[in-house]
Amino acid sequence: MKGTLTIAVAALAAGLAVAPTAVAQGTGVKVGVIDVQRIVGESAVGKESLARVQKVQQSKQEELVKRQKELRDLEQKISEQNKALSEEALEKVQKDYQGKALDLKRFQDDAQRELEETQRRELGELEKRIMPVIDAVAKEQGYTMIFNKFQSGLLFAAEGTDITESVITKFNSQIATSAKPAAAAPAPAKPATPAPAPKKN
Repeated sequence: MKGTLTIAVAALAAGLAVAPTAVAQGTGVKVGVIDVQRIVGESAVGKESLARVQKVQQSKQEELVKRQKELRDLEQKISEQNKALSEEALEKVQKDYQGKALDLKRFQDDAQRELEETQRRELGELEKRIMPVIDAVAKEQGYTMIFNKFQSGLLFAAEGTDITESVITKFNSQIATSAKPAAAAPAPAKPATPAPAPKKN
């Protein structure tokens, strides 16, 4: 968290590896590409992952701003009261300032590590869930290999080779299906109430 705690969709997408995906043997090789940033930004799971990362980011940013203000206020106090304070009082305030400055540096380092760990955790979970979908779409459409569009070294990919939309649609569909509550089992039929026996005269 050096400087500011800024993050974009690319921060999550950057580490998502899309390895070549082998499909059924064929005479030709059909190569496709996928835009990982779109998956993170447009899929339901990607949006949830990004939201959790941004929540951590926002929390740390707010704390950072608070600590920086406290440090600036203390610095201003030292500057304004420098001559009015006794040597002992000035030394105490300066030590307090140095302590807060050190705490701020530690907070920045810890916050950066926590943010990066959150990104890695969310990315790992997203990758675990999206790879089977990419594999399924590749097989359905007869692709031999699928590459990450912006990290594979490819200099050109025709529009028709991009399967991102198909992957997002299938991914969202699977999530929506799994989120539906199971149908309630029908209640067991109540046993028929026996008719009352006729009264004897």
